[in-house]
Amino acid sequence: MNDEGMAIQKKSDGVLRFLIFGDVVGRPGRQAVTRVLPSWRAEYELDSVIVNVENIAHGRGIYPAAMEEALLWKADVYTTGDHAWDNAKGISLLEDKKLPIIRPANYPKGVPGRGWQVYSLGARQVAVINLQGQVFFKNDPNNPFLEFDELMKQPEIAGADVVLVDFHVEATSEARGFGWHVDGRASAVWGTHTHVPTADAQILPKGTGYITDAGMCGLHNSVIGIDPMGPVKGFLTQLKIKQTFDNDGPVEVNALLIDVDPEKSETIGIALIRKILNATN
Repeated sequence: MNDEGMAIQKKSDGVLRFLIFGDVVGRPGRQAVTRVLPSWRAEYELDSVIVNVENIAHGRGIYPAAMEEALLWKADVYTTGDHAWDNAKGISLLEDKKLPIIRPANYPKGVPGRGWQVYSLGARQVAVINLQGQVFFKNDPNNPFLEFDELMKQPEIAGADVVLVDFHVEATSEARGFGWHVDGRASAVWGTHTHVPTADAQILPKGTGYITDAGMCGLHNSVIGIDPMGPVKGFLTQLKIKQTFDNDGPVEVNALLIDVDPEKSETIGIALIRKILNATN
């Protein structure tokens, strides 16, 4: 059982099990993933790990030293979002084709990085797509619904046994709508970006696993991973306040566990794992 009281079933033969971490925020988030992942690999009988890293470098973007730490997790794919390009020193990481780091696919041609990754799990092929929503964002990427339709015409993606989507999205309605749009075509889709785990993990009628937001890995006593004093002062004054990250105190880890039947490319099990970790547990 996890902290939410949701039972994790024993993995069935032939099923592929994915553990997907929501936004990892700053050093506390990185330390939390480093702490739990080794034991979770064995406990949950994982076949694959996917992590959203757009906030690993002090909450904004990716940075070589932080990414070096993240690569030790040996995730199969590292997804990002609208902050992917915030740190200039992280651009080269996005452009390095040897690194399994992807950014939202629905940006114009010429933007550094790539929007999807295909990898092998034994004889099975898994495609992971990164997309960003349009509602409430300052930047204006292409329509993610139409972008998904176009990406599904790519031979490597269309021929994959499993198609997974990290939908980096602000509006819950856009996230829900996208889930219904891809139902039966994507094996699973999960939201990232808001850092707040939602209680709507489900399998849609045509077999697509879905959750509006998988949550974050970072400070528990915080405002979406940030020391509360900065955001509160910003809301009170309307001024831009420097964000800080307290390295002490409890951290939370949110991750999505998805079982996929690769023969049908359908999710057959989905559960949100939520752990609050103190210094001693």
